[in-house]
Amino acid sequence: MKENSAQNRAISHDKGPMMLLAGPGSGKTTTITKRVVNLIQEKKVTPSSILVVTFTKAAAREMKERFLRLCKEKNVNAPYEQVTFGTFHGVYYSILKYAYHLSVQNILSEERKYDILKEIVYRQKLTIEDEKEFFQGLVQEISMVKNGRIPLEHYYSVNCPDDTFRIIYQEYVKRCKTSKLLDFDDILLYTYELLTNRNDILRGWQKRFTYILVDEFQDINQLQYDVVKLLAKPEDNLFIVGDDDQSIYAFRGAKPEIMLGFEKDYPTAKRTLLGINYRSSSSIVDAAGRLIRHNKMRFDKEIQAFRGAGRPVAVMGFADA
Repeated sequence: MKENSAQNRAISHDKGPMMLLAGPGSGKTTTITKRVVNLIQEKKVTPSSILVVTFTKAAAREMKERFLRLCKEKNVNAPYEQVTFGTFHGVYYSILKYAYHLSVQNILSEERKYDILKEIVYRQKLTIEDEKEFFQGLVQEISMVKNGRIPLEHYYSVNCPDDTFRIIYQEYVKRCKTSKLLDFDDILLYTYELLTNRNDILRGWQKRFTYILVDEFQDINQLQYDVVKLLAKPEDNLFIVGDDDQSIYAFRGAKPEIMLGFEKDYPTAKRTLLGINYRSSSSIVDAAGRLIRHNKMRFDKEIQAFRGAGRPVAVMGFADA
């Protein structure tokens, strides 16, 4: 299918920051991969200097496969295999790995994490009604503190008394450091600390990745964003793609307000809306639009359906689950 004008603006974007608002079914993956090809073919950007980041291994793998197929179709005459596709954790782990010579043995397994926390918690002699629910909540809170870079004294626990949570948190962090183990959140936290404390290492990675594209940006957390901003300097060739209406990971630290504030952080950023939904009928797109417009903290969007009217949407209410 031929690109529409909004897709073309995004694909042909060259230098500087840009925000692409991409609703469901709007062809965002195609737009991202075609922009990377355009950077290589038209802008003569070195493939190894391009970094594409998304949230899951499956999404990164699919995007890379589509990009490689596109390069073959267009007979790209450059080492396009050198473009880096990865998750936040995968890319940031690579940065730590080079700096600290880490191996998989340094990554804390979920099973070992729970074992450490249980040892610490049982010493506190807490009354716990539902152990599974308690420890899941505790892990989530530890993750929130790390990813939000929240000072421990300013965090108020919902799972246990605040003083007790702080003791558990500090002991857990101490145990991990003593054992030279990193949990998934530490990968983000230690990357940020490394890049803020070692300008030489930061400059090296800034020179390596001069173009950064981030997919599903509405689900980014503060720590991930802080590292991305560091890596993108000084050129700030940061191309973000997402839909603030689709942010569903607040429970694990995602902050859609980061996307809403992107243009304050980057006043020269261009903004483009992929406003055509190629997946759904207009009855679905219009009904969804009427509902989501009740949210006040969002980018205003006018989305049109490509596939025609379709069947009417049935709205039903139920008395209970």
